[in-house]
Amino acid sequence: MSRLGPTAEGAAGVSPLHFVDPRRFKANTRDAVEDAHLRKSFRSAMDFLQERRAVHFGDTAAFDGLRRVGEAIRRYSLSRLPELLEQLEQRLVERGVQVHWAATPEEANAVFLALARRHAAGRMVKGKSMVSEEIELNHRMAEHGVSCLESDMGEYIVQLAGERPSHIIMPAIHKTKEQIGRLFADQIPNTAYTDDVDALIAIGRRELRNEFRDAKIGVSGVNFMVAETGSLVLVENEGNGRMCTSVPDVHIAITGIEKVVERFDHVLPLFSLLTRSATGQAVTTYLNVITGPRRDGELDGPREVHLILLDNGRSQAWRDVDFRPTLQCIRCGACMNHCPVYARIGGLAYGTTYPGPIGSIISPHLLGLEPTQDLPTASSLCGACAEVCPVGIPIPDLLMQLRRASKHDAEPGHAPLAGQASAEDWVEALAWRAWAWLNERPGLYRPAVRLARLLRGLAPPWQGGWTAHRTPMKLAARGLRERIAGEDQPKTGAAPR
Repeated sequence: MSRLGPTAEGAAGVSPLHFVDPRRFKANTRDAVEDAHLRKSFRSAMDFLQERRAVHFGDTAAFDGLRRVGEAIRRYSLSRLPELLEQLEQRLVERGVQVHWAATPEEANAVFLALARRHAAGRMVKGKSMVSEEIELNHRMAEHGVSCLESDMGEYIVQLAGERPSHIIMPAIHKTKEQIGRLFADQIPNTAYTDDVDALIAIGRRELRNEFRDAKIGVSGVNFMVAETGSLVLVENEGNGRMCTSVPDVHIAITGIEKVVERFDHVLPLFSLLTRSATGQAVTTYLNVITGPRRDGELDGPREVHLILLDNGRSQAWRDVDFRPTLQCIRCGACMNHCPVYARIGGLAYGTTYPGPIGSIISPHLLGLEPTQDLPTASSLCGACAEVCPVGIPIPDLLMQLRRASKHDAEPGHAPLAGQASAEDWVEALAWRAWAWLNERPGLYRPAVRLARLLRGLAPPWQGGWTAHRTPMKLAARGLRERIAGEDQPKTGAAPR
C-alpha cells in the first residue's frame, strides 16, 4: 500500500484505489522525501530519461528550431479551437465515427456506461489513456458492474497495485522489478515469484492476450486529432493500443478538446518532438491513424467507433489568453523528468492525474484552485521545465500567475478561475495593505522603520513557513539610506581601506 494519503475503497469486489488527496500535498511530500528508496529510484530513473533525451537533442539550435515550429502549431491550433473542433466533428461523422461531447467527468462516464449497457459488455479492455484516468473510468464503471482492464504494461501494474500512475508516460516508474515480481505472485493465480524483467513482461502478455479477443469494447486515448481529415492519431510502443482499437467490435476513444490540429502535416513535427522528449526515441514502435469503423470488404477493425471529447476545465484555461498556453502540452513528460521537485517526491504525492510541473499548471483548471492551491508552489522556479518543453510552454510564468490567482481576486477584464482567491489569508493581505499604505507616506515610513530597528531584538523566532528551513528575519541595525549617507565611512584620519 502506498504510504501517501488515505485509502478510498472502490465498489464491492473491486481493488481499492489508493487515492491521494491533493489537499494533503505538503504532508504527502514529507512522507515522500523520507522514503529513501523512492528518492533513489526516481533519481536514477530521471537521470536515465534525461540522458536518453539529450542524445536526440544534442544540437541545441536544431531543437530550438523544431520547438519553434511545434509551439507555433499548437498556438495556431488553439487560436482556432472552436472552429477546428466543429470541422473535426463534421469529418468524423462523415466517416462513420460517433462523436460525444462531455463537459464533465460525470458526463463522459455516462457515455461509457450507456455504450457498455447497449452492447451488454461486462468488460472493457483499455490502452493507455491519461484522460480515462482523469475521469476515473475504471472505478466509475466498476460501481456499475463493468470492469476495465488496463493493457499497457505500466498501467496494468499500477492497476494490480490499486494505485494511480506516478508518471504520464511510465506509470509504474516508482516500482522496482522486485516489487512487481511480488505483486504478480500475489495477484495473478498460479504465478511464481520472479524478478527477471523479460519473464515479468511475458507473464503480463500471457494474462492480457485473450482479453483483447474476448472484450466487446476497446478503449484508447488520442495523441492528436486532425480536423482536415477526421483522423485520430495514437502513438504507442507496446502494440496494445492497436489491439484495443482493432480487435473488439466497439472502439471508444476519449481525449481532451485541446488535442486537435488543423492538418495532417501539423502532426509530423509534433510527433518528432513527442517521441524524442518522452522516451528518447526517434520514432515509436507504432503510429496508429484511425479514420472510422470497419468498411465494407474489410476483414478486421471495429464495427463502431466513438470519440468522447472532454472539456473538464479546459475551456476555462482557453478563455483566458494568459492561461491558454497551458493547453499547448503534448503530454511528453519532459518537464517531470527534469524537475528537481518531482525527482525527489515522485508523482503520487501530487494526488492528481497529471503530476509534476505540467500537473501543477493544468490541475487547477481541471479540479479548481481550492484543492490544488499548493501545487503551483511546488517549484523552485529554476526554469528547467520551460527549457526542455518541446512546445514552448512558459511553465514558470504560469506557476506565478496561479500563485497570484490562488490568493487574489481576478483582475478587471479577466474571468475568475474556479476557486480563485481560495488561499487568501486575511492576516497576510492586511499586512501587505498596511505595508503599501506606509510606503506611500515617507513622513511616517522613516520613523516607523527607525522604531522597528530599535525593537529588532523582539523579532519572533517563528515566522511561518520561512523559519521551517531558515533563520528568523531581523531588520538590519543600519539601513541602506544611512549607509549611503556615510555613517559607515572611515572616520577622519583613519587609514584608508
